[in-house]
Amino acid sequence: MPFEFYFFLSSAFILGSVIGSFLNVCIYRIPAGKSIVSPPSSCPHCGHQIRWFQNIPVLSYLFLGAKCAACRASISFRYPAIEILTGLLFTLALYYFGFSGATLVYWVFLAALVTISFIDLDHQIIPDVISLPGIIVGFTCSFFIPWLTWMDSLLGIILGGGSLLAIAWIYEKIAKREGMGGGDIKLLAMLGAFLGWKAVLPVIFIASLIGCLVGIPLILVQKGDTKLAIPFGPFLAFAATVYLFWGRDLVYWYLNLLR
Repeated sequence: MPFEFYFFLSSAFILGSVIGSFLNVCIYRIPAGKSIVSPPSSCPHCGHQIRWFQNIPVLSYLFLGAKCAACRASISFRYPAIEILTGLLFTLALYYFGFSGATLVYWVFLAALVTISFIDLDHQIIPDVISLPGIIVGFTCSFFIPWLTWMDSLLGIILGGGSLLAIAWIYEKIAKREGMGGGDIKLLAMLGAFLGWKAVLPVIFIASLIGCLVGIPLILVQKGDTKLAIPFGPFLAFAATVYLFWGRDLVYWYLNLLR
């Protein structure tokens, strides 16, 4: 692999970490109904406005010793973790899709998934302000991705939203309580818009499998509390990411296993 490509991969990581820094702002402000543009970033403990050199992704966290420059309050490790995660996802997208319009589309897609996942973990909500425009953006972008037709995207929206809606309705009828929020349904419709209808069932399967592997031990720790609320959005986002990068390989492996 030529040196120039490593340079561009490194550049993608840096860009992703910068976007990840912005996603930290979105994750904090969107559920609170605050503007993600103004005011500038500040310490949540003392209100100290963060200077540009104190807001360099990952590096500032290390240089400041994980503490606010003004009040010395601890800064959560999650901030640089999200920056690193976004940087790695941007690098993977460039590695797999190269210098194409698809890479730009999937950068937007992955940034949305990171934001949704951590908001859902914190508040158990998936903001409509991300998922609903995401459906429109995903469908529009299908015209610019050679291997995703607009019909695949449209069917992905219908199958994605419809399948989870059916599962939620069946669960509610059987269990007599709501088991899946409307946010998950809109999220899967968004995933179908970006990935196409063929991705919907594998994404549901992977998300459910990982959800069981995580959820069952948590329920056992909570002494069998089957009403324990576990956000499903991060599992859907993880499954969509797996499918985006390795979906075809997984499908071929599964089909060969059946043979």
